[in-house]
Amino acid sequence: MSRLSASSAPSAVKQSKMSRQVYINGKLVPAEQATVSVFDHGLLYGDGVFEGLRAYNGKVFKLDEHVRRLFESALAIRLSVPMSQPEMAKAIDDTVAANGIKDGYIRAVITRGAGTLGLDPNRCSDPQIIIIADSISLYPKEFYENGLELITSSVIRNHPAALSPRIKSLNYLNNILAKIEGLKAGCVEALMLNHKGEVAECTGDNIFLVKKGKLYTPPLDAGILEGVTRNAVLDLASEAGIQSSESAITKHDVYVADECFLTGTAAEIIPVVKVDDRVIGSGKPGPMTKELTEAFHTLVRA
Repeated sequence: MSRLSASSAPSAVKQSKMSRQVYINGKLVPAEQATVSVFDHGLLYGDGVFEGLRAYNGKVFKLDEHVRRLFESALAIRLSVPMSQPEMAKAIDDTVAANGIKDGYIRAVITRGAGTLGLDPNRCSDPQIIIIADSISLYPKEFYENGLELITSSVIRNHPAALSPRIKSLNYLNNILAKIEGLKAGCVEALMLNHKGEVAECTGDNIFLVKKGKLYTPPLDAGILEGVTRNAVLDLASEAGIQSSESAITKHDVYVADECFLTGTAAEIIPVVKVDDRVIGSGKPGPMTKELTEAFHTLVRA
């Protein structure tokens, strides 16, 4: 497969200064020319996987971890990726460079490819590799300064025996339905429970609580995605001497927490000050949330 070389990345920008460059199967093309077949099972059935990544100062944060998770998701759904992990990492770096992205968001997608209107993945061919790099602002600045308000959605996370939450598949309808419910209630995020009634995660972010100086977050078997930012925060907490626990969390634990915050690649770290109309702690972003946020910002720009 042909790949864009680092030396050719700037020329791609010169060829189309008015358009974002999208990587598709080894080539960078203007965004308006980036297309896939209407018979692609990624479109027809959500049959594919993806990763969201962030670039800081032109460097992709935790690139190897994201690429590894992308390939693990593909392996879990028996999707053969027509390139190696180092080649994928290079393609992501090249796409970021070609678009002149310093601080931005990257979406890497692998679809099953075009097939028939039936479900049979064996009748699909030519998996599509798509990489998009652009700017992003997930939440307004005031939400980071003052905190979010959440509701608990009536939509629970998919049962892990049906679809593992550790697979970042293209089928996000479960999360979208919960997101719609949150937006209808005037909240930009919503808390999701698992099939046991325990706290899992939000529609696009992992959740952390602080209680009596200790950090808590749901374990992987609670039906959550193993977030790259989540793991980075756990590492930062350890380095700061903050005791943390990955253990089952209930809504009661959320309501009586001293602090609450969410983590995600796009969201980074964002405080939560109210859940289901209950004020969390002082009703303002707490000291541990601020400490970990500062440490995270130092880490990503190191």
